[in-house]
Amino acid sequence: MVRVAIIGASGYTGVESIEIILRHPQAEVTYLTALPEECGLVSDTFGQLTGRLDMMIEPLDMDVLASKADVALCCLPHKVSMGFVPKLLATGIKVIDFSADYRIKDVAVYEKYYQPHTDTENLTKAAYGLPELFREQIKGADLVANPGCYPTGAALALAPALKEGLIEPNGIIVSSVTGVSGGGKNPSPLFHFPYMNENIYPYGVGIHRHMPEMEQVASAVAGKPVELLFQPHVGPFDRGIVSSTYSDPIQDITIKQLNDLYAGFYKDEPFVQIVSKPPAVKNVTKTNYCHIFPAIAKGKVVVFSAIDNLIKGASGQAIQNMNILFDLPEMMGLE
Repeated sequence: MVRVAIIGASGYTGVESIEIILRHPQAEVTYLTALPEECGLVSDTFGQLTGRLDMMIEPLDMDVLASKADVALCCLPHKVSMGFVPKLLATGIKVIDFSADYRIKDVAVYEKYYQPHTDTENLTKAAYGLPELFREQIKGADLVANPGCYPTGAALALAPALKEGLIEPNGIIVSSVTGVSGGGKNPSPLFHFPYMNENIYPYGVGIHRHMPEMEQVASAVAGKPVELLFQPHVGPFDRGIVSSTYSDPIQDITIKQLNDLYAGFYKDEPFVQIVSKPPAVKNVTKTNYCHIFPAIAKGKVVVFSAIDNLIKGASGQAIQNMNILFDLPEMMGLE
C-alpha cells in the first residue's frame, strides 16, 4: 500500500484527494495536516467523511509525517509551498506539489507573476505532471509539479495541433470559464453567492499567472516558442472548466483530418475522450476525464475542452501522477 500524507488537508483539493484515496485499492491516507486553527477531526471539517475516515487533521510534524508516508500531496498555496517542499524531500519521501512554485521553469517569469523563488535547486528537478504529454519525465521523479487547472484543459486541447505543426505558434487565444471552486475555500468577495449567482465575468485581463505556464507547456510540445493570449472568466456553477481555443492553421486542413489527428494522438490515453459535440462541464464533473471537441470555423482551428477543475485540474491528476510514480495502473482509484 502507498502511504499518503496530505498537507493542507482542510481545503477543497485536500478533501477531493481524500475521497479518491478512500476508493483506491493500493493507497491509504496515513497523515493529515493543516494550520493549527484548522486542525481537528477531519469529519468535523468535511461532514461527508463521517463514518468513512476517523482521522485527525494535525499540526505538521515533519518527523511524524516522514515515518508515516511514502508520498506527500502538498496542497498549499503558491509562495507557501516552496517553504515546505525542500524539507519534505529531505526526509526521502516523494512530493506532488499542487502550487505553481515548481511549474514554471524560468525563474524570472515565475518571479514576475508570483514572488522571489527560494528553491531554484528543486525547481530544476521537478517533473511537470501532465501525464498525457510528459509521462516519461514523471516516472522516477521525486518531485512532481501538478499542473494548473486552466493549463491542463488548454494544453490538452492544443497539443495535437501544435505537435503536428498544423497551427501558427503565435496569435493563439484561449478563453476559459471556471466554476467558483476555482477561487479556493476562502474566496474573494466577488466569488460570494450574492454577487456570483446569475452572474459571469472576465478577470485577470492579459495578466493571469496561468498564461506563462500555458506558453511553457505549448512551447515544449511544439518544439518552438509559442505565444498565446489567455482570458479567464468565472461563472455561477460549483466546479468545472470549459476552454475554447482559437488558432490559425498553417495550411488547409479538413475537419476529417483534424478529427483523425486528435483521435490518433489520444487513442492510448484513457482519460482524454474526443467527443462528437462541444463538451459540457456536467459531463466531466467529479471525474478525471477531459472531453475534447475539435472543429474548424471561419478558417480557424477551434478546439474545446472540459474538465473538472478539482479532479483532472488538481486532485485526480495528482493521484494519476502518484500511480505513475509507484508503478501502479494509471487509472487505479480514478475509474
